[in-house]
Amino acid sequence: MNKAWWVGLLCCLATGMGCSKDKTEPTPAGQPSSGAAAVKPAPAKVKLALDWVPEPEFGGFYAARESGAFARHGLEVEILGGGAGAPVAQMVATGQADFGTTSADGLLTARARGIDLIPLFATYQTTPHALMAHASKGFTNMAQLLSSGSTVALEPGLAYAQFLRKKYGFAKVKIVPYDGGVARFLADKDFVQQCFLTSEPLAARKQGGDPVVFKVADEGFNPYATVVVTRGELLKQQPERVRAFVDAVREGWRAYLDNPKPANDGMARLNTTMDAETFALVADTQRPLIETGETRARGLGTMSRERWETLGQQLVDLGIIEKAPPVDEYLRPDFLGAAAAASK
Repeated sequence: MNKAWWVGLLCCLATGMGCSKDKTEPTPAGQPSSGAAAVKPAPAKVKLALDWVPEPEFGGFYAARESGAFARHGLEVEILGGGAGAPVAQMVATGQADFGTTSADGLLTARARGIDLIPLFATYQTTPHALMAHASKGFTNMAQLLSSGSTVALEPGLAYAQFLRKKYGFAKVKIVPYDGGVARFLADKDFVQQCFLTSEPLAARKQGGDPVVFKVADEGFNPYATVVVTRGELLKQQPERVRAFVDAVREGWRAYLDNPKPANDGMARLNTTMDAETFALVADTQRPLIETGETRARGLGTMSRERWETLGQQLVDLGIIEKAPPVDEYLRPDFLGAAAAASK
């Protein structure tokens, strides 16, 4: 045997590799190299600022966290509870939060002030605002109620209050400040008050009251509510992250509508003023406000150009804003609904 043969054999034994090839084959494209584990990217940390305390109106966001929808979309979401006067628009605009919740009329008012908020997902398809009266009064419609001589507790600065004033006038009722709760309503059969369909009427019935509600939406003023927003800059810089967030929110709301208990349990630990029975009742009451024929066809959170245009003109007519923000400046086709996005 010659010297070259022995050198080749020793080389093979030392490296543990076959001797038929002089070079290691390159790793195929798209596959991790052997001996090196694939590294999973760390989830992106984002903040969601709510405009009220943890309650079922935000159930889908907590369900997205509880069910793992956020994690599946590569997100770690910190949910910031809100309260009365929570400055959500400012928080999102200044980067203190990446996403937030507000009303559609609140968004257009913010845009009219130069705040670049973009709507992404409209949770409530029907606004939950209403007026609540005693069934014993026999009112059958809003017009009758507002010509009854009743005392009406209402915040006059609210957009829907201004709409009702313009449509019906308040000359035949006595408007007083709304102080929250239902104590005065329960004590006075002639008392009428503003309400959230999923809040005061339920509380009044629980305490033996006989409330009947008249929806503002039925009067022709129906802005989306609990609208998820972001700032235009973030959407421009990180469109995939924004899309991932919206997709996870839609999954979360689907999970919550199918089974609200896990998210309710999580919210109950954060909001001890609401008991488990009320959490379940509110979740059931709000379902038709969130899931409609349109959402079944186009996906939860769907929005339409026509409704945004109508709302903008209504706010101008009411003198709330001077000029309606151009729809094309803030309404992105990709976020009109799951079906619309899928068709693109």
